[in-house]
Amino acid sequence: MSDPYVLVLYYSRHGATRDMAKYIARGVEQSGIEARVRTVPAISANCEATEPTIPEQGALYCSEADLAECAGLALGSPTRFGNMAAPLKYFIDGTSSLWLSGTLIDKPAAVFSSSSSLHGGQETTLLSMMLPLLHHGMVLAGLPYSESELLSTTTGGTPYGATHVAGQGSRALDETEINLCIAQGKRLGKLALQLQA
Repeated sequence: MSDPYVLVLYYSRHGATRDMAKYIARGVEQSGIEARVRTVPAISANCEATEPTIPEQGALYCSEADLAECAGLALGSPTRFGNMAAPLKYFIDGTSSLWLSGTLIDKPAAVFSSSSSLHGGQETTLLSMMLPLLHHGMVLAGLPYSESELLSTTTGGTPYGATHVAGQGSRALDETEINLCIAQGKRLGKLALQLQA
């Protein structure tokens, strides 16, 4: 049996969600458990389009085994009209065998998102990602208000999960957003260790 890990699974088109995933993974590892960062391929309306088996850059593509064997899950997506991005939903929609077997029941999960504007649907995107995780029987973990930066942030950050305001894709994560990503990762890692025991 391999060492336990938290899967940090995301889709990112312009890099902001990918950057958040890196900080969440840092927080996971600070809690004392491995973080395994994975992504999903883009999808296309063109039925002939295919993606390489291994991406040219960034994280490897997630396999069903990566998800099945994780001790916890952080799921991240950019906001698409108040919903998760289609490539991430496409991947999640293909996990019915894990639902049938109950593989993810009682494992902790958290969600994170990035949008171009402050009111770009961050919270509804987080909620849309929570729904399939609840169907899988996962235990959802948000960001508690003991993280004082939730009370002072003027950019991203919600009790539902870490968020980032990208400002049309050009704005890097600020210190508050980074700290909240790390805090979310730490909490998820801690819960994964506790629930595994």
